[in-house]
Amino acid sequence: MKAGYFQTHPEFGEVNRNIEQVAARLGSVDCDLLVLPEFAFTGYQFIGLEEVIELSERVPDGPTTQACIEFARRYRMHVVAGLPEKAGPHCYNSAIVVGPSGFLGCYRKTHLFCEETLFFSPGDSGFKVWDVGPARIGVMICFDWYYPESARTLALQGADILCHPSNLVLPHCPDAMVTRSLENRIFSITANRVGQEARGDKPPLTFIGKSEVVSPAGRILARASADTPELTVVEIDVNEARNKSINPYNELLKDRRPGHYCS
Repeated sequence: MKAGYFQTHPEFGEVNRNIEQVAARLGSVDCDLLVLPEFAFTGYQFIGLEEVIELSERVPDGPTTQACIEFARRYRMHVVAGLPEKAGPHCYNSAIVVGPSGFLGCYRKTHLFCEETLFFSPGDSGFKVWDVGPARIGVMICFDWYYPESARTLALQGADILCHPSNLVLPHCPDAMVTRSLENRIFSITANRVGQEARGDKPPLTFIGKSEVVSPAGRILARASADTPELTVVEIDVNEARNKSINPYNELLKDRRPGHYCS
């Protein structure tokens, strides 16, 4: 299948403009699965809770979810994209999964990072896997990468591909995702953003880019630059993620010994 990332540079709060910029590129792409960044259409550095509430939307009825559904329908692809979700009295850092048939589901970020803890409720969806035809995809968001249990939980549920919308500011993730792929023998697609945000009196955030696709063998199939928007699609053989044999004597998941692990 053909899978990839769209590393973008959204303008904070300019939701319609950011949607239009994504839409302008998708018509020229031949892709089965495309991953967009965390908060792909809103920007990241919120000043206060009122701003979070204003820019959050209900799923699947909100405008960016509906835009992604239209992208997926028109271009016959599956799309994973991050957005701030409004649900009852709560706001979540979420990612939607949509395809040609419409809305498939939503994941709410389990491990909140830094000031996200001030504005968003911890995710309560649990880690999920969706069958999108040629592959089974699992979703984790940005800082979830820091916890190996995130990727392992999705691998144990049968995910072939980790879809990883991100707004990375720490430098370690691109190399760490090589390990996450290798230790689970699974593909990973990290879609990060680029640019800088400095809002109110807060210190500026510089996003590191380096979106990437990594194979189950830990090989970097594509990696973006640190500072330029890029849309990249590569061919992958999903069967590579379904072969968990390390050698004739060891099978990665079957050889686990959970009774000896801490919880």
